[in-house]
Amino acid sequence: MSAARAAPAREAVLRVMPARSWLQRRRFLTFPWRVYAGDPLWVPPLLPDRARILRSRPGGLEVFLARRGGRVVGTIAVKAEPEAREARFGWFECLPEPEAAAALLDRAEAWAREHGLELLAGPYNLDAEDSHGALIEGRDRPPALLCGHCPPYYPGYLERCGFTPRFGDGLAFEVRLDQDSPALRQCARLAERIRRKGWITLRTPDLRAWEAEVDVVLNLLNRSLAHLPGHRPWRREAVEGLLRPFRRIADPELILFAQVEGRTVGWFPGVPNLNEAALRLNGLRYPWDWLRLAAASRVKPRCLAVKSVLILPEYWGSGAALLLFDEMARRARARGYEWIDLSVTSADNPYTPYLAERFGARVYKRYRVYQRPVDTPPRAP
Repeated sequence: MSAARAAPAREAVLRVMPARSWLQRRRFLTFPWRVYAGDPLWVPPLLPDRARILRSRPGGLEVFLARRGGRVVGTIAVKAEPEAREARFGWFECLPEPEAAAALLDRAEAWAREHGLELLAGPYNLDAEDSHGALIEGRDRPPALLCGHCPPYYPGYLERCGFTPRFGDGLAFEVRLDQDSPALRQCARLAERIRRKGWITLRTPDLRAWEAEVDVVLNLLNRSLAHLPGHRPWRREAVEGLLRPFRRIADPELILFAQVEGRTVGWFPGVPNLNEAALRLNGLRYPWDWLRLAAASRVKPRCLAVKSVLILPEYWGSGAALLLFDEMARRARARGYEWIDLSVTSADNPYTPYLAERFGARVYKRYRVYQRPVDTPPRAP
């Protein structure tokens, strides 16, 4: 046997290249199954959805493979955010090879430089509201809907490559509904006082006036989150895309709005944690996985995921959030949910973490988004 053939695979030359052909993109899409083989906490992404994104190439999306010899050892995707002068990377996956991680991140930075951008940030998975951030804490259960998961070595790889935290960590809170909680009892007592006063009322969405409801949520998003570091105003088309799944999967009775004198001042949407069903689908990778879809769709989630808590700033101390949460807890418990996921809120937010703690919530996962200025040389892995 020759010396070259006897050498271990890790000694082969590492190359990073765009994934352009059908076969390269298929390898790109299916690579996570190698990274997470045997990891019971990983929720496989739905391959048809990711394949559709690759075909549409939103925002000049580019995807890369890291290969050592004939073997894929890592992937990354990058897209431009010209208004922010930054590139966002996502779908970053790699085997435990720090050299591969560094090469992928350097290639993403080179792409950002070629497009005249000044910052590389992520992981965002290409959507600021979908599974953003590397998991820092909380490996005792699978992630809830729109939350991510990654191997424990990813944060260290990013930090050794010169990335620093971009904002405060993203916090995922858990509120148990199936256990006695003094905090929930106190919340219920205070909410009842607010109900008796009658000046704050609750409503569910008017699906017949969907376009008007989109405008309401757009206003709440842009006004309620304007205080957060790095906030950029939402565009209407982005809000429409965010809300579209709600019409398909949500129980309208768990989408709550708060009103004062007919004006909508708060929004508290709850949706079933579909990740509990997605765990059984293997990402619909093979034809026979589709046979599981009907059975998985009948799974009754134990968790209700609340992905946003929006209150207009002038009503932060009004009790609107307290009333919304108490009503959501009542309705969720009546429908058999065992716990509520509140995720992901920024540790920089002076309001939402405080509220969550008042409801008896505890942080059960923590995520971190990183950044590195373009042209800053990374430290050696």
